[in-house]
Parts: sequence; structure tokens; C-alpha cells
Amino acid sequence: MWCSIDSASESTAEADVGDDVQAAQRKLTGQVMGKPGVSGTAIGQKRGETCLMVYVSGDVAAGLVPRRVGGFPVVIEKTGTFRKF
Repeated sequence: MWCSIDSASESTAEADVGDDVQAAQRKLTGQVMGKPGVSGTAIGQKRGETCLMVYVSGDVAAGLVPRRVGGFPVVIEKTGTFRKF
């Protein structure tokens, strides 16, 4: 017996998650950009789970970055300052 996957349903589910995480990133960006030490935001993965990333150039005070936005965990990653080329 063969099993088939309804690719239309799977694509729709993936699109919904994609739309949700993009909306969550926009919300997070609005909340954290402009705060001292915050360099940027991104959508990433940690341990196979979709997450939101906040890039910081130094120590960011606890409470400036939320732990979750739109149901997605927020991961803080310490980096240098981003510069335009």
C-alpha cells in the first residue's frame, strides 16, 4: 500500500508558517530596533525549530528583548556592528 502526501495542503501549511514568522519578525523589528546595542533581526532556526534572531553588538539589558513573539522563540546572538559596504 502506498501513501501519498497532499502537496497542496503541505504547501499551504508551509506558506502559513512563513507568513506568520514574517509577521512576527516585522513586529519584533519594530519592538527592538533603535534600542542600544541592537544591530538587526532575522528569521532563523535553532535545534530544528523556526525562531526569530536578534543580533546585538554588546550586552543588551534583560527585558529589552522579548522571549517570544507571535509564538516563535527569540534567540539573541552577539555579533559585531553591521556596516554597509
